[in-house]
Amino acid sequence: MDTSGYLTVFIDESNEHLEVLYNQLLALEKQPEETAIIEEIFRAAHTLKGMSATMGYHDLASLTHKLENVFDAIKEGKISVQSEMIDVLFAAVDYLHEMVEDISAGGNGSKDVTDVVEQLKCLEQGETLPHEKPQLEASQEPAVHSQQMKNIDEFAMTILQESKERGYTNYEISITLKEDCLLKGARVFMIFEVLEKLGEIVKSDPSVTELEEEQFDHTFTVLFISEHKKETIQINIEKVSEIEAAEIVPFNIEQHQEKEQDSRKLAENQGTTKVKETKQRSSKGVANKTIRVNIDRLDVLMNLFEELVVDRGRLEQLAADLDNKDLQDTVEHMSRVSSDLQSIILTMRMVPIEQVFNRFPRMIRQVARELNKQVEVEIIGAETELDRTVIDEIGDPLVHLIRNAIDHGIEAKEARINKGKPEYGTLKLEAYHSGNHVFIEIEDDGAGIHKEKVLNKAISKGVISEGQAELLSDQQIFELIMSSGFSTADQVSDISGRGVGLDVVKNTIESLGGKITIDSKQDRGSVFSIQLPLTLSIISVLLIELQKEKYAIPLSSIIETAIVHQDEVMHAHHTKVIDFRGKVVPLAFLNDIFAVKQPADAETNAYLSIVIVKKGNKMVGLVVDSFIGQQEVVLKSLGNYLTNTFAISGATILGDGEVALIIDSNALVK
Repeated sequence: MDTSGYLTVFIDESNEHLEVLYNQLLALEKQPEETAIIEEIFRAAHTLKGMSATMGYHDLASLTHKLENVFDAIKEGKISVQSEMIDVLFAAVDYLHEMVEDISAGGNGSKDVTDVVEQLKCLEQGETLPHEKPQLEASQEPAVHSQQMKNIDEFAMTILQESKERGYTNYEISITLKEDCLLKGARVFMIFEVLEKLGEIVKSDPSVTELEEEQFDHTFTVLFISEHKKETIQINIEKVSEIEAAEIVPFNIEQHQEKEQDSRKLAENQGTTKVKETKQRSSKGVANKTIRVNIDRLDVLMNLFEELVVDRGRLEQLAADLDNKDLQDTVEHMSRVSSDLQSIILTMRMVPIEQVFNRFPRMIRQVARELNKQVEVEIIGAETELDRTVIDEIGDPLVHLIRNAIDHGIEAKEARINKGKPEYGTLKLEAYHSGNHVFIEIEDDGAGIHKEKVLNKAISKGVISEGQAELLSDQQIFELIMSSGFSTADQVSDISGRGVGLDVVKNTIESLGGKITIDSKQDRGSVFSIQLPLTLSIISVLLIELQKEKYAIPLSSIIETAIVHQDEVMHAHHTKVIDFRGKVVPLAFLNDIFAVKQPADAETNAYLSIVIVKKGNKMVGLVVDSFIGQQEVVLKSLGNYLTNTFAISGATILGDGEVALIIDSNALVK
């Protein structure tokens, strides 16, 4: 039977079943007696086994069969779910994932799974799991990586250069974990925590994401900045268990740059050979209906389409003015086609933030178990979509914030009980759209941030003076932990540990055009809120008028429009408000905010035109002179001279050539 025609379907469905196994195993650990979860896992494993056998991938089918047997025993009540069992089951699913990935890359899905099969047999028969594995022979001992790290970006090189000029030492640290290390991700986390107390990690190879997801053998390398000596760093690293070897060497910037130049020359000479090899390799892989497109090409396509949208608006205006039916029909058809084209272009760049969020629950579980803490994770708004460029960059900052929240925010079980809190700490990840932005919030119910300790640390570091400290608000105090002074080698964890590396997180977010804010209450928890632009150049807006000036309000932030009589306006706390569907909504008069002068002979209107906008759960009513209508416009930047204009996010050119300012409603919602 020829199964090659079903290969793409097999890979897609296998990945779906593996995702079910991952998610349900996490749920099973929390509810070990829940039969519905066990049934769901059993069904997914059974289906995957049948598919694999049909396609001829016998190693995959065999391992899935062993996994199925374990859950069959759980269903029959022969064995009960234990924490150690969950670890083995996760390891088995990891192996299945690697085998499917191998098939996707053109391989046959074969893998040595002897160890995990033996463990699954022990689970099935209710026996104690073996903890020791045969020692490696001398010839098989892993060699510590000593070559310099490659592919260091310009941002990282700038940090290394600046640290050298300030008198710090740049190190390249290669660490090899023991072969029998089960929780590699948690072990990496502990090493990172040790290093972050001694300095700052600039880059890792593999990436932080791959390390957290255990997508590496046993060796990884980091670029590290510190003022401590090599010996001190070595001693602290070796305090972490299950480390086979650690090699620390000074990182030479000049030598690295020379090697990069040599590599580029060699790559140019061998370019033709690489193309041929790629073609040969790709012929073995799975035929796929997707292609990789450079993001720069999508940017060019978007810019060209922006010009088309401006011209489309102009044509619509001309067709209405000339009142020619044939012209109007043609322009209307062109508008429909270009709208479809616009949707496709925007969709090409947008991906759900679920791609980032999905890898966190298991990482949180591993880190919490290693630190002997109990943490429940709550994810809200995973379907929120964000530009691909932003998605690619936001993963590492979120990992850093989550690690800090678990390690230094959420207290240990005993401490929580003493404070009258539940044993389980809660970590909430929430994403939502508001206007032209996406907000991502990382909230924990832990110890919070100690303001006095932050201030004392900032003063001792010379970040602020004592006089300045007296004038700071709570928000400004919390933001001090993101200054570079809090991520130097002297950093310790007695200010809740949130200073280590947060300046890098802040710089990354700001480089994407976003910003990060912190709110915290001692012993109540902290909220790190990240605001990111959607980076959509073409948006739907409601055009409104203030006297003779035209403004645009993004439809994504509008709840509805309303006409309200002046008698319905009330006063509360020196603010004019209205009753909107049982909720008190404050009013913002845009004529006053944007200083639009009213004519001396202007008549007082008995009715107010109001646009109700929202930011998260908060609302405000924007009072305007009149509504013009809905339109799609191209968002243009105001340039470097007008970057801090209050409540204005950009401008657009309308069909008649007039410029309309785009209102940032988020700035008006208090």
